[in-house]
Amino acid sequence: VQLQASGGGLVQAGGSLRLSCAASGLTFSNAAVGWFRQAPGKEREFVAGITWSGGSTDYADSVKGRFTISRVNAKNTVYLQMNSLKPEDTAVYYCARAFGTMVRTTRDEYAYWGQGTLVTVSS
Repeated sequence: VQLQASGGGLVQAGGSLRLSCAASGLTFSNAAVGWFRQAPGKEREFVAGITWSGGSTDYADSVKGRFTISRVNAKNTVYLQMNSLKPEDTAVYYCARAFGTMVRTTRDEYAYWGQGTLVTVSS
């Protein structure tokens, strides 16, 4: 069981990145998936989540209107499109597969975690 997050990097403020989360050894298609992030010295926080069908999404207030989560179940992959990036978006971003089908915003609702990908936004 493995989740592989990728797509992080260094970008200037106002720029964009697209993160990908690919699953192997398990399927995403029957569970919600979320993205979390952890900045240095801070707690890991919820960023965005999507239901198993992709029909419903949820976002942290800090990223609403800038980030978009989507999924392609046939590819067992979830994406996080990040636009208008700000220096405060700098963090390690993690994807996670939830226990259930609905989006949850707390860490203990997620069963499997990827290794994280670093996003650095310069001012």
